[in-house]
Amino acid sequence: MPTTTGTAPSAVPSAVPLTGPLSAAALRRAATPLTVTVDDEARDRVERGRRLFTSLRHGEGGEDRAIYGATTGFGALVGYAGRADAADQCDNTLAHLGAGQGPDLPPEIVRAALLLRTWSLAQGRSGVSAEVVERLAAMFATTFTPAVPRYGSVGASGDLVPLAYATQALRGRGHAYLDGRRTPAAEALAAAGLSPLALDGRDALALVNGTSVTTAALALALDSVRAAHRALGDLTCLLADLLGCDPGFLDADLLRAYGHAGAADVGTRMREALDGTTPSGSRPLQEPYSIRCSPHLLGAAEDALRYVDGVVAADLGGISDNPLFFPGPGPGPDGESNGAGTGKVVHGGNFFGQPAAFAADLLASVTAQLGNLAERQLDLLVDPARNGGLPPMLATVPGAQHGLQGVQLATTACVAEIRRTAAPAAMQSLPTNLHNQDVVPFGTQAALRAYDNAELLALLAGSLAVGLRQAVHVGARRPTAPRCAELLDALAETVPPVDPDRPLDADVRAAARLLVTPGRNRP
Repeated sequence: MPTTTGTAPSAVPSAVPLTGPLSAAALRRAATPLTVTVDDEARDRVERGRRLFTSLRHGEGGEDRAIYGATTGFGALVGYAGRADAADQCDNTLAHLGAGQGPDLPPEIVRAALLLRTWSLAQGRSGVSAEVVERLAAMFATTFTPAVPRYGSVGASGDLVPLAYATQALRGRGHAYLDGRRTPAAEALAAAGLSPLALDGRDALALVNGTSVTTAALALALDSVRAAHRALGDLTCLLADLLGCDPGFLDADLLRAYGHAGAADVGTRMREALDGTTPSGSRPLQEPYSIRCSPHLLGAAEDALRYVDGVVAADLGGISDNPLFFPGPGPGPDGESNGAGTGKVVHGGNFFGQPAAFAADLLASVTAQLGNLAERQLDLLVDPARNGGLPPMLATVPGAQHGLQGVQLATTACVAEIRRTAAPAAMQSLPTNLHNQDVVPFGTQAALRAYDNAELLALLAGSLAVGLRQAVHVGARRPTAPRCAELLDALAETVPPVDPDRPLDADVRAAARLLVTPGRNRP
């Protein structure tokens, strides 16, 4: 059965070049060993940026020019001199940031963040050495993954604390995972055939001074929510067919009159999925909102997801760092010549993750409402007063068996958890860093919350799928639309009937994997 909402899953790349745009599919692929190529064009960009950094730092007459992080302290201490030795300045950059707490981030987020960081550095605006980019690219051919604690970033001056842990692991300090096993980072590097990174202050700051963790978590969350959104369109069609609903709620003229592009597009795909259905004639004139208003809800979600798509695409194609170096002739930002006409260095705030924070908050709201829809549809399905006379809880022998009763309780708990954490983060600003960071976006918290809730949404879709499969076992009609029948058959191959009762946790996860695996073509 083709997907019913959103865009088709993007192709999973076998190799990722650092020239050209980075895709969300590449971030997903980075969870496992991947070839990342540094071509001549990328190498030339990086080397030009490095030459510019060197020339600007030493300035005319050999006098050092103030460049943030290369010659200065950090954050609120920018007005003080940094360490004179370049390698020592690397330690000056990283040591104080080893203050993270909490469990380690999922490896797929860490590796996706490092792929983003590598791509950003390879654009040549950060002044790093080509060796740093090449060594980062080499890491992706292995399973090496830095151990990075979850808590510590406010998403304002980049994801400083988590990226510092990642950078230190690449230097052989702290801990890392190799083949899924957590070990001292130096041991993991050696076992992977990698050498510790040698960095100066500019390299170290460039590795931590971007919102790569935030963007990675948001992109992966979006991928998962989009997959769940498509699955819920499929499952809504299957529910309507099993119950014998009239598909008039999907009428094209009706949804065009609604005036929202997402609803019209979702309605088109749902009509295609229900093509060939035969109404039972026994349903009420108007279905409950969880069916009748599903194209409006799913359509509004589609419109919102398109906004998040745009933010993620911009972040994947943007350079997140400070300062940035712009090789080429021309005056500096103050109108004066910078580096004898070789280019300019600009200090600014391209590490400020406000766009991702707003997008992650919107994604959390979409996730919560999609979760509400799945939970309400399952509630309708297990209720004999509304499910067309099927037994309560879809139990084969009510009382002696309890069918989906436990699953429904778990879906209620999952929805409550999504709602509890869906409060906006992007406006929760707290001043920090001696009021240098006097306004912060908290995009990291918003994105990691979106990632967590996307996993719960997948389980809610899996729960609804188990219920739909069980409904046919206890007396619901077989779907009359061919595509809905195809989906039911795929579910039946994955989830056996609940007869007698058994634990259903693994069945819910199996159904979720079938329907909500990002990038996977569903039945």
